[in-house]
Amino acid sequence: MKVQKMAIGMELRHPDYGVGRVVALGEQSADLCFADGVKSINPEFTELHPIQATASLSGLEMPLSELIEQIAQQMQEQAQSLEADQEVEELGPRWHGGSLVLKPAKEQLQAKEMPLEVFFHKIVGIRNQLRVLEQKINANGLLNSADKVELQQYVSRCYGSLTSFNVLFKDKASQFSSRVD
Repeated sequence: MKVQKMAIGMELRHPDYGVGRVVALGEQSADLCFADGVKSINPEFTELHPIQATASLSGLEMPLSELIEQIAQQMQEQAQSLEADQEVEELGPRWHGGSLVLKPAKEQLQAKEMPLEVFFHKIVGIRNQLRVLEQKINANGLLNSADKVELQQYVSRCYGSLTSFNVLFKDKASQFSSRVD
């Protein structure tokens, strides 16, 4: 293992000393803290193995699991914040706190009820995925213009099928439309 592939805080397994944590790095050596103390080791001549998978990003080296955990947590917090704010903002005020009830024709069957905010979240999710699909179609270099137009027409028909739910939106600009922009 090369010193350049190591990072402070990285855990490594040494064949004789066991698991140690990198506490300092030099040009050709690394100081690792093991259970019995700190040892200065030349990693090129010692068989060291990382305990965790690592990732190397320009100017950033850390255990991969730590990087993924930080990114996942930040993404989750950001997504929840944006989705909740945006959806409640887009839902018409008269629908806040309402519910959607699906009542079967047979009385012995149980009705299904869900908060309108949950249903609206799913509708907005469909809209957002259709927008991504449109972008991917338009940006695809392998499709010719005729293919792009044909696929765009299918997306427009999907929007048209969803116009029944426009009554839930506060602003007309957020609603579904079957027309091609």
